[in-house]
Amino acid sequence: MAIDTIGANALASNSVTTAKIAADAVTSAKIPAGAVVASDVADGSVTTAKLADNAVTSAKALNLGRRNLLINGAMQVSQRGTSFASMSSSAYTCDRWQLQLAGAGRPTVTQQTSGGPAGFKDNFLRVQVATADSSVASSDMQVLKQVIEGHQAAFTDAGTSDAQPLTLSFYVRSSVTGTFTATLYINFNNPSAVSYPAEYTISSANTWELKTITFPAFTTSSTLVSSGYTNGEFYQVRFALMAGSDRTGTPNQWNSANDFASTNQTNLFATSNATWDITGVQLETGSASTDFERRSFAEELRDCQRYYFHTYRQGIAIGSTGSDNGAALSRIYSAVTNHHNFMVVYPQHMRATPSITYYSLNGTVDRVSFLGSDYSHDSNVSITATYELGERGIHGLSIGAGDQSIGGHVIANAEL
Repeated sequence: MAIDTIGANALASNSVTTAKIAADAVTSAKIPAGAVVASDVADGSVTTAKLADNAVTSAKALNLGRRNLLINGAMQVSQRGTSFASMSSSAYTCDRWQLQLAGAGRPTVTQQTSGGPAGFKDNFLRVQVATADSSVASSDMQVLKQVIEGHQAAFTDAGTSDAQPLTLSFYVRSSVTGTFTATLYINFNNPSAVSYPAEYTISSANTWELKTITFPAFTTSSTLVSSGYTNGEFYQVRFALMAGSDRTGTPNQWNSANDFASTNQTNLFATSNATWDITGVQLETGSASTDFERRSFAEELRDCQRYYFHTYRQGIAIGSTGSDNGAALSRIYSAVTNHHNFMVVYPQHMRATPSITYYSLNGTVDRVSFLGSDYSHDSNVSITATYELGERGIHGLSIGAGDQSIGGHVIANAEL
């Protein structure tokens, strides 16, 4: 006599319990692929006690180690100052972030300390239109960018068959809606540099929005100059706020060009006092974004100081006067006339031997101070030579004249 199979509808709800199922009776071979999805698993039902030893391998989990190719993506560090008013030329603002500009528009860039999105309420970078530019010439642009060093990015293998896709995520807020562009630029010199202008849309004015963009792997055989794989430039990440026709390219594809924006870029600078805010910027390998990689202020500062460092105390403006704001002092001088043992050791080995700028204690650039008996500023004196330790520091100065003790500040710049 045939026995009818028992269908699922013949079983009372909850009649099959875990107590009625023999140990190991349900094996992975008996469960069709895709039969159990995330929504079928109750919250908290999978605990560490239920996982066999070594059941979760690195191949089954995301690599959530140090993964952000960008430095200071949360805009925590701003060694140069916190406000850069009506800028007329390209300059660095928050550490590692440069505002590159051309044309009549004038931005004011500030590090904001309140009003950010959830998780980033303390810091974001703001660009505000101080002088509008509605008549955009072909070469005009307003672009916030970061240059990424080869030591940081060469492992991504751009320009080879092993190249990896990169995903950019960031929080953005703008008083002007429309189409904006985030561009990935690769500084190849053979056969040519390439750029990928990816569009994103500001949907709601004055509202924080999380954006995610994936740049496809660039697998066409290409090479950089040798330093591009070590301490030279590898990538640039560019956020356009305005761009003339010479600065734009076809959106959402790799172009053999130095594009800063897409051809559909909105002109933020057409509107006086318009604002554009950004924070939580992350660039990582792969085709999916992960949560922002949190770094302490100390970690972020350390990474920034590979590219830029000054001797002023934290929060003291560059060019400030006084001897109590972190100045380096040389209270003795060597047996060589006019040669002072002026020692400054950089807190990090810098990317390369930096360019050096000096300030005396009364704020005069390219000078140091002769010191009075109380080690305060007496008079300015010129510098005739610097004796460097390369990317490690300074160990001496030759000055114009005199053998008094000297003091001053050092700014070391090794930006790309």
